[in-house]
Amino acid sequence: MQSTQLDRILRRLATILSVVILTLSLINVTTGVLLSFYYEPTAGGAYHALKMINTEVTYGWLFKTAHDIAGNGVIAIALMQIVVMFLGRQFRQSWLTAWISGILFTLSAIALDWTEMILGWDQEGYWRFNIELGTIEAIPFIGSQLREILTGGGAISTITVEHLYAIHSYIISAAVIILAIVHLSALLWQEQQMYAEALASKPSEGGFIQPPAASLAES
Repeated sequence: MQSTQLDRILRRLATILSVVILTLSLINVTTGVLLSFYYEPTAGGAYHALKMINTEVTYGWLFKTAHDIAGNGVIAIALMQIVVMFLGRQFRQSWLTAWISGILFTLSAIALDWTEMILGWDQEGYWRFNIELGTIEAIPFIGSQLREILTGGGAISTITVEHLYAIHSYIISAAVIILAIVHLSALLWQEQQMYAEALASKPSEGGFIQPPAASLAES
């Protein structure tokens, strides 16, 4: 009984966390769209655009802060979600969709944060991205091709910012929302299955079966 109750608590917690994940994802994407009205994806221009958003645009600092907090928070919650599902020992085939969508979402959220690295065009982001490119280029067979795709060929420049901005805004952001919805839907379906199993097992929980009325009369 204790194991069953713990299992139900962990299932419910996983569903709650998936709602938080979808909410943070929507905040991150929505604020990103608002910031894109003033953002300039060019070398040098990106830094001044973000500075203008923080200091001159009405409530720009608020949207920028919300965007950063939601982006970092969704990674933490997604990792927590995987731990909760693992502790719940949900390894059955019916949980396959929830597991795959949860893992892919976590990777996409990390990729969303990673592609944002160079978009601020500051010293820290520039040199960090330069080091990351060296690691990517060292990947066997596809490293050089990946570096060419990210940088546009040659050194880090405006083309690099444009490529990362396109990947960040159009590809990964869409994947994050889709995977968050799929993950929540899979967990809600599991909630329905849990209640169906609970209702099916409720009459026999006490271990006592009421005898037929005729048998009582005969005795």
